[in-house]
Amino acid sequence: MVLLTLDLIAKNSNLKLRKEETTSQYLKKITHINFSDKNIDAIGDLSLCKNLSVLYLYDNRITQINNLNFATNLTHLYLQNNCISCMENLRSLKKLEKLYLGGNYIAVIEGLEELKGLRELHVESQRLPLGEKLLFDPRTLHSLAKSLSILNISNNNIDDIRDLEILENLNQLIAVDNQLLHVKDLEFLLNKLMKLWKMDLNGNPVCLKPKYRDRLILVSKSLEFLDGKEIKHTERQFLINWKASKDAKKISKKRNSKKEDASNSYISNFETMHHIVPVYYPQVGKPKLVFFSAVQTYLANGNAPPESSH
Repeated sequence: MVLLTLDLIAKNSNLKLRKEETTSQYLKKITHINFSDKNIDAIGDLSLCKNLSVLYLYDNRITQINNLNFATNLTHLYLQNNCISCMENLRSLKKLEKLYLGGNYIAVIEGLEELKGLRELHVESQRLPLGEKLLFDPRTLHSLAKSLSILNISNNNIDDIRDLEILENLNQLIAVDNQLLHVKDLEFLLNKLMKLWKMDLNGNPVCLKPKYRDRLILVSKSLEFLDGKEIKHTERQFLINWKASKDAKKISKKRNSKKEDASNSYISNFETMHHIVPVYYPQVGKPKLVFFSAVQTYLANGNAPPESSH
């Protein structure tokens, strides 16, 4: 078992001590520690490193996030490609801005309620059991609503991202190689995320839907890049004009349909009130068309029905 300790850091660091400066004094000032790909299994007591701001521990064998309560000045934490299954013991990292946890065994995004300044969260490609998907704790999403600007949730078997609507300041969403299927769900989300300018959904079934790109461009005014391809002004304007023309035709068709219905209703009512019937006049030798209502009136008065002008 390889434990990350102060002694290990001191032995493997190119320490440039000032005159009469001790190793402990140097470690107290250190701001960056890089022990990526060193077969580290666990994090030991590093509490002497009070000014630590960036910690690189990716590509190791760490199973648990611990012993970081001292790191109140930590802004960047790189723990991707380890063996971590639970997001825990992060409450003290009040200044953390970027958290990298891709390639672990995490099933639920949780435990970030105290990280009010977190701007980037990378949790792509979790090694989940077959058929399971990455889930989001609503409390964590709520706590990140104001701060989070970049979210990477790629390759996690996710089939619904409507819950992300609460992330009002999100400007980049990377969710490639998931199981997103419905364009309407994405339209719903884009209507909520007014600051989102980059979204990548390559590798999702929804990308194969008819008019997928067109519909998303039309629903979002802020989106500038979709699936790695820039949305140019001419493309958006063409789609806006096309939709306006289509909507105008629908309105015109609806109005014409109403007019036709009204006309048919008038004719129907007229024919119901004034039936046109043939009346035979011997003096003419052929029938003439008269309104049935007029025939009734004349017959009631004992008169012969009038001849039709038709």
